Amino acid sequence: MTIKLNKTLYRVIILVTFIAVNALIIFGISAAWAFMNTGADKTSMLHLEVPMEDVYKPSLTWTNLQNPGRPMEKQALGEITNDYMNAWHVRNIAYKKNDRYGIEDFYTDSARVRLYDNIDLNIKKKQWYKRTTLNHNSSLDFYTADGTMVVFKDHNVEEYQEVYEGEKLLFAEKDTTSYQVMMLLEDGFWRIRHLKEITTPVDTTKAKSRKIDKQLAKIKNLRGLNYYPKDSPWDTFGKKFNDTIINNDFKIIKKMGLNTIRIFIQYEDFGKHSVKGKKLDLLKNTLDLAKENNLDVLITLFDFYGDYDVSNWTLTHRHAETLVNAVKDHPALLGWDIKNEPDLDFESRGKQRVLAWLDQMLINIKKWDKNHPVTIGWSSPEAGVELLNQVDFVSYHYYRDIDKFLEAHKILTKQVKNKPILLQEYGISSYKGFWKPFGTNEEDQAEFHKYTQEVFTENNIPFMFWTLYDFGEIPKEVVGRLPWRKNVQKHFGFISKDGKEKAAFKYISKK
Repeated sequence: MTIKLNKTLYRVIILVTFIAVNALIIFGISAAWAFMNTGADKTSMLHLEVPMEDVYKPSLTWTNLQNPGRPMEKQALGEITNDYMNAWHVRNIAYKKNDRYGIEDFYTDSARVRLYDNIDLNIKKKQWYKRTTLNHNSSLDFYTADGTMVVFKDHNVEEYQEVYEGEKLLFAEKDTTSYQVMMLLEDGFWRIRHLKEITTPVDTTKAKSRKIDKQLAKIKNLRGLNYYPKDSPWDTFGKKFNDTIINNDFKIIKKMGLNTIRIFIQYEDFGKHSVKGKKLDLLKNTLDLAKENNLDVLITLFDFYGDYDVSNWTLTHRHAETLVNAVKDHPALLGWDIKNEPDLDFESRGKQRVLAWLDQMLINIKKWDKNHPVTIGWSSPEAGVELLNQVDFVSYHYYRDIDKFLEAHKILTKQVKNKPILLQEYGISSYKGFWKPFGTNEEDQAEFHKYTQEVFTENNIPFMFWTLYDFGEIPKEVVGRLPWRKNVQKHFGFISKDGKEKAAFKYISKK
């Protein structure tokens, strides 16, 4: 009996082992088959831990694809473009980290030599670079009949770099360069064989002139406010978006005798570099409602954004380009405010870095939209002189002693001279309570706005106050978590959170 049981047990073990081995063999074959049919993940094979479109998205336009021999196929062009951009990205990373990692994936043997020499020199000099390119304009020269070599020119490549020694920024520079490029198809991927600087051709095309005089004239007569819906402050385009509520608010604003609103676009909320179509639809809906109520709209971009690093420039530019091109022809659009209070980031992010990002963004938005002025919402009148030659009108905020306002405004006026100046934000809270027993109440707020309206009228100062409503909740990202700050911030409105007009309302309204 025991012998029979042992034999049965052995047979079961052999059978189970046979089945397991065959299952492993079948699994291995199927995995190999799937790999051969789908191809390896290019991201992992080519040392790209993060997909390139999430870290580097310069603009590239093919201006010519004519080839005397083999026509350029759409798929091949996409692969060439993708691998060419990958090559630039990997080179930028190599110079930033002084590391050869990944270069062999995008450059042939001979092309790597110069890159390696540059990295070795940087290490010797104890320097490193932050580099990016913003625009490429490529023109096909030759594409071989067997589809393994392509030659093209890349004209007017806009490059920007910062040079560091340790953590010290030595200098920054911007340049426009043209290149002759040869790429070879190796192992299924396009690699750069030659990247040689060539003379940049003279641009003989006549630049389209900007037509912003009509909009600037509106700035000089602007009476407006910074707008958020009562129940969704700092989240205009979120889940609580309600066009009926917004339309009713716009009717109130118009009856107050105001002509302009300022709205805010948050970089992450709108999808960062890949702008969400649904968010654009809500933005267009808001502009449509503004037009119906005869209100102009100043759009502030990059709200809650504070990373000005060169490595991310291409991403923020794709974000802005998408937004600008989506609504630049809308009749309600007054202009573009690049960033809200960027001077508050000077200390933490570095003044030079912040100004460089703003400067480049101004250049590109002017290029994308020829019919609307651009500005920057500085946090103080003193900061209003920054990038003075690049902005079309100067915007600043004022929350200090109101008795000293006019003096500060006149000083800025003397410095600006020939451009409109907008007081883009100002106001006073009506909170006087447990968390601020010596604060200002509704009567104080009313006296404040009575006085400021007299000053604005007498001195022809365009203004945008903060804000239409008192708010029930304030996001921590705005003023932090401290209750004495959050409660003060809740009570800047002319209408209470239960919908009643506050004492100050009559001094701003012309009804």
